[in-house]
Amino acid sequence: MCGIIGYIGEREATPVLLEGLRRLEYRGYDSAGVSVLSKKGIETRRSVGKIASLEELIRRRALKGKVGLGHTRWATHGRPSEENAHPHAAGPFVVVHNGIIENHLALKKRLEAAGHRFDSETDTEVVAVLLHHYWKGDLRQAVFRALADLKGSYALGIICRDEPAVIVAAREGSPLIVGRGKGENFLASDVPAIVSHTREVTYLENGEVAFIGRDGVRVTTDKGKTRRKKTETIPWDPVSVERGGFKHFMLKEIHEQKEACLNTFRGRFSEEKGKILLEETGLKKSRAKRFRRVRLLACGTSYYACLAGEHMIERIAGVPTEVDLASEFRYRGAVSEPDVLTVAVSQSGETADTLAAFGEAAGEDGYRLGICNVVGSSLAREADGVLTTHAGPEIGVASTKA
Repeated sequence: MCGIIGYIGEREATPVLLEGLRRLEYRGYDSAGVSVLSKKGIETRRSVGKIASLEELIRRRALKGKVGLGHTRWATHGRPSEENAHPHAAGPFVVVHNGIIENHLALKKRLEAAGHRFDSETDTEVVAVLLHHYWKGDLRQAVFRALADLKGSYALGIICRDEPAVIVAAREGSPLIVGRGKGENFLASDVPAIVSHTREVTYLENGEVAFIGRDGVRVTTDKGKTRRKKTETIPWDPVSVERGGFKHFMLKEIHEQKEACLNTFRGRFSEEKGKILLEETGLKKSRAKRFRRVRLLACGTSYYACLAGEHMIERIAGVPTEVDLASEFRYRGAVSEPDVLTVAVSQSGETADTLAAFGEAAGEDGYRLGICNVVGSSLAREADGVLTTHAGPEIGVASTKA
């Protein structure tokens, strides 16, 4: 898991990027970096450790420019080091990446045979070198050809020295959003990175590419076909993203649990009528009564929440319930049967293993319900119905409210 932030507009990019990285630091602690398009071309600063180390470096060696990308890394391929920190550059391109390029070794051998050189141990550098390899002066063509070679998951931010009026974003399996402003636009892994600048966002789907300019955004498929996308308004304010007087976010979120639970229940039951109101699940009473079993899928802290939920559902509803660790469910050959309610739980709605396990249940003659905290997330869009937890931004890695 890594964090991505991008900016294009009339302001100096570096302060915007650093602020976004501070709010995304929960997504990666190993290293951080920023690249900005300046009058000299693309200038990059990278450092090992937390964002404070990068900020100190930039205080000594300032970056000036109005287009840029930032990244905070949780190391997967390659140890934490300045060489392995993002952004990665090749030719006129700079790239930031969240995800895993599964065929990077094969691509690296092919590109080395073609005369290209690599400076890091990361899978991400392959993307930058691929773009350089395909570069013939046409940005769209280079991007689409490079994406066609990639296998795995990625959220990509790309800038090109020779195309300074655009940031390219591409998504396959890893979260990525476009923030829309006036005379400026943003790119980010998660809403907290940009919520102090705009609350108007567009969620990119798998296989989509966005060409982001100062005054507009064009979204296409990874084959170049134009997509019409809606803009959603995020109901969070900048203050709610901050720590609210607590020493760290996890402590704050633990203390928020009581209010978060109340917010989640509000509007979903009527004391006056004695009814439960769950229209957003899409379930009719007659359909719900046919369920013979409930299956809960989750990872990490959401998995532990499901273990508690298993006892509650069986005690209150009297329906047999089982909990599966999502990363194992895909491989154990679970028996398919009709009238099963499959419930996937993910704070972000973007947990890769949970989404994959949820997909395994798509072919069953049952119903798939998502429980998550992010409106418009991948889980929310894939589910037959969804219950959002109304917990507000969760910055800590441990999902304390699940």
